[in-house]
Amino acid sequence: MASRVLILSAGIGEGHNLPARMIADGLLELDPQCEVVIVDSLAAMGAAAALLVDDGSELMFDRFNWLFDGVYFLVARFGPTRKIGQWLAERVGRRGLSALIAAQRPDVIVCTHPAATDLLGRLRQRGELQIPVASAITDLAGLRYWAHPGADLHLITEQESRAEVEQIAPGSRVVCVRGMASAAFEQPLSQADARAALGMPADGPLILVSGGGWAVGDLGGAAEVALAADSAGRVVVLCGRSEQVHRRLSDAFAMAPRAKVVGFTEQMPQLLAAADVLIHSTAGLTAFEARVRGCQLISYGWGVAHIRLNNEAYERFGLAEVASDRSALADALARALQRPRSEDLAYGERPSAAFEVLALAGVEQ
Repeated sequence: MASRVLILSAGIGEGHNLPARMIADGLLELDPQCEVVIVDSLAAMGAAAALLVDDGSELMFDRFNWLFDGVYFLVARFGPTRKIGQWLAERVGRRGLSALIAAQRPDVIVCTHPAATDLLGRLRQRGELQIPVASAITDLAGLRYWAHPGADLHLITEQESRAEVEQIAPGSRVVCVRGMASAAFEQPLSQADARAALGMPADGPLILVSGGGWAVGDLGGAAEVALAADSAGRVVVLCGRSEQVHRRLSDAFAMAPRAKVVGFTEQMPQLLAAADVLIHSTAGLTAFEARVRGCQLISYGWGVAHIRLNNEAYERFGLAEVASDRSALADALARALQRPRSEDLAYGERPSAAFEVLALAGVEQ
């Protein structure tokens, strides 16, 4: 009988949906008979649950960062309100999620959004859910909801995340894996070959500016600093799926021949191999992908909520520079452009997320 895998994602940027798609692709590659379903966990939990556990709306991300920061503190870092939030999320979301699981009858559940991991982890811990649960973690730090002692398996992209996950969930298996980013990252790609494939000049610095799937943060300011860093440098501004930001920045840099503003792209493996530096605002998977490609990383433009915790971890582990304002960004960028690229050639040798999921489901490979 074919194994059945339910992947619970969330429609909040690519940081949850991309890993869901990549794990699904990996499962089908290993087991073409595998039945894989990807579902928006917040939608399945219901409108009330989505309101309670959503990371925040696009409006909150764009205009009310202080509110997002405050909500995150209350639901993730302050114990009494965190417990209230968890109770409410289970109260309003359990029925919908349980109905989905009953309808799908999966052999294993994979969560790429922390709200689903937290709720199912508590059910699993209490013996009220018999199906094994895996959490697919793409953040470096701030993992209180990403990790749960009731989850059977934690898949991490960052080896530095292991200690925090093991502290939260000491009895769970933790594996640092490949396969939550595009499979193209598993194969080395030289900067020269990447630039040739993209039709970009072989010489001169290339700086990427990204605000994640929703293009949040000071992208315009970052692009201005990047353009000023080197008169021969080129800048590509990545606007994700935000058409509004894409239009605004396209207008702003229409007269800047060294700047290119693009929307959502499937060419991140090539762009990050071609670039010298990524200025990124939201941490997460894109930041990890940059380091796999050997692209220098600077975190700038949106240091709130869980991003603040990731920034602290970047500095603690020496994985990236963090810039608090445009002046600090200019200094960090000057240093980054002097450092050599160092591609992570061992990434492709990691066990795959899909392999670990099938093993949790009891599938022999």
